[in-house]
Amino acid sequence: MMLRFFAFIVISLAIMPAMAATTTSQALAHKQAGTPVTADNWMISAANPLAVEAGAHILRNGGTAADAMVAVQSVLGLVEPQSSGLGGGAFLVWYDGKTGSITTLDGRETAPMAVTPQLFQDKTGAPLKFFDAVVGGLSVGTPGTPALLQAAHERWGRSPWSSLFDDAISLASDGFDVSARLASLIAGDKDRLARYQPTADYFLPSGIPLQAGDRLKNPAYAKTLHTLAMTGVSSFYRGAIAADIVDTARSPDTNPGLLSAQDLSIYRIKERPAICTSYRGYDVCGMGPPSSGGLTVGQILGLLEPFDLAALGPQSADAWRLIGDASRLAFADRGRYMADSDYVPVPTRGLLDSDYLAERSALLDGSMALNDVDPGNPPFDTALNWSDDESNALPSTSHISIIDPFGNALSMTTTIENAFGSRLMTQSGFLLNNELTDFSFRSHRNGIPIANRVEPGKRPRSSMAPTIVLKDGSVMLVAGSPGGSRIIGYVAKTIIGVLDWGLDAQQSVDLPHLVNRFGVYDLEAGTSASELSASLTALGYKVKVRGLNSGLHIIVKQDGTYFGGADNRREGIALGE
Repeated sequence: MMLRFFAFIVISLAIMPAMAATTTSQALAHKQAGTPVTADNWMISAANPLAVEAGAHILRNGGTAADAMVAVQSVLGLVEPQSSGLGGGAFLVWYDGKTGSITTLDGRETAPMAVTPQLFQDKTGAPLKFFDAVVGGLSVGTPGTPALLQAAHERWGRSPWSSLFDDAISLASDGFDVSARLASLIAGDKDRLARYQPTADYFLPSGIPLQAGDRLKNPAYAKTLHTLAMTGVSSFYRGAIAADIVDTARSPDTNPGLLSAQDLSIYRIKERPAICTSYRGYDVCGMGPPSSGGLTVGQILGLLEPFDLAALGPQSADAWRLIGDASRLAFADRGRYMADSDYVPVPTRGLLDSDYLAERSALLDGSMALNDVDPGNPPFDTALNWSDDESNALPSTSHISIIDPFGNALSMTTTIENAFGSRLMTQSGFLLNNELTDFSFRSHRNGIPIANRVEPGKRPRSSMAPTIVLKDGSVMLVAGSPGGSRIIGYVAKTIIGVLDWGLDAQQSVDLPHLVNRFGVYDLEAGTSASELSASLTALGYKVKVRGLNSGLHIIVKQDGTYFGGADNRREGIALGE
C-alpha cells in the first residue's frame, strides 16, 4: 500500500523543450500528468488559465513581474470572485533581479476607525457565531488590493499602467465561461448569496445559481477597471467608487458595518522588511506581521533543522510526526504572540532565535506525539502578557507566483477571506471582503488581552505565506497557497518536498497533505495520505481524514531553468517560455 503513496511521481509525459512557449492545453496536460512546465525566460503560476494568459501577454510585451501581477489579479477578481479581488487585500514578497534585495508590501485590510474590541460580541459579551459576523457589512475592512497593485507598479513596473487592465476589461465586457469550480461554489453558498439583492442578481439570476459553461458578463467591473486604468487607484479610495463601497458596507439590508469614507481615504500600503530564516543552507523569506505566515513557516523549518528528513523520506510516519509536532509548537506561539506589530509588540527576532528554536526543537526528540503543547517564552526586551487567540479562519484565497525575464520574482497571496467574502456585491462590480473576522472575536481571556483583538485601524492577523527561497542570494523557489491557517502547513510541506525530498515543482505540489495545527492530524481525503492513519494513530495522534483544498502555485529554478507547478486541487496552470 505504501508503495502507492507517491505513485504520481512517475513521469508519464515528456517535458516540452524549455524555450518553447507553453499553451494552456499543454500546461493542463503537464499538470494532469504530474510533470512541471519548463521555461528559460519567464514563468507564471496562478489560479485560473485566463488570468495566467493575461499575465503572459504582459511579459511577452516586455513587462515585469509587477506588471504581470496587476493583469493576473484583475482577471482573477473577475473569473474567481469568491477568492480575491478589488474588495480584498494581499501580501506581496518581491525579489529584485538587479540588486538581489528582497522586500514585502503589506496590502492587508484595516479595521474601520469606529470599531471597538467588542465588534463581534453580543450584548452579553459572548462571541457571535461565525457566519452571523461574516455575512454583511459588519465584517468589511478597508480594501488594500487596489493600492497594492499601484504601489507595486510604481516601484517595479515598466509597462504603461493603463495597458495592464486590457484583458480583464475585455473579459468583463464580452463575458467568460463560468468554470465548474465557480459554479459548484455558487450552488453550495446560494442561501448566503441570496441575502443581498445585488449579489443574488449577479450569481443567482432569476433565483437560479449560475451553471458551468454559462456566459457571464460584468460591465460594472469593466467600467471600474477602465476608471482605475485611466485615473489610478485614487478613484477607488475617493469619489464615486469609494462612496459605493461605503454605501454597500453600511447597507441596512444586511448586518450593516462601520466602514467610512475616511477609512478609505486614509488607507496606505506599508513596505516592510521580509522575514527570512535559514534552512538547509537556503534563505526562506516571507511576510512578517500582520501575517503569521513567514514567522510560523520559519519556526516550523527551524524546529526541523536538526532532523534528517531526507533520510526518513516522505513515506515515513516518523517524518510526519516531526513535521506535525513542529507545526503544533509553532502554532502555539502563533496563537499567543502574533498580530499587527504596529499595535502590539511581536517578538519577531525572538521567535526565530536559534537558541530558542533549539530549545523548542529538543521537545521533538521522543518517539511519540507530544501530549500538551504550550507557547514558549521567546527572548524579547519588552514584557509579554498576552492571552491565547480565539479566531476562526474559513477563507477563500488565491496565490500568484511569477519570475520575469529580468530576474525579478514575485510571490503574492491575495484574498477576500471567506468564499465570496461578506457576500456584498458593490454596484462597481466586485465583492467586499469579510476580513475583520480574522480578528479574535474575544478581546480578553481571564482578564488578559488578546494580541489579535479588534482595534481601530488595525490589520487582522493573517496566515498567508507568500514565500521566496534563496540560495547564495539567488532565487531558487517561489511558492504560496490559499487555505486559511492550513496555508502554513501547505507551504512548509512544499518547501520540505523540494529541499529535503528532492521533488520537482509539480511533485511537491501534488504531495498529499498532512497538516497538524492544534493536535488533530488532518489527512487529505482521496489520497494515499490516509494510508498513514494507523501509523499516526499508533504514535498518539487523533486523526481526521478530510478534504484539504490548497491552491499551491510554485516555481523552482534549477540550473538556469524554471519549473512551474500548479495545484490539481484547483483550476490554475503554470505557463512559461
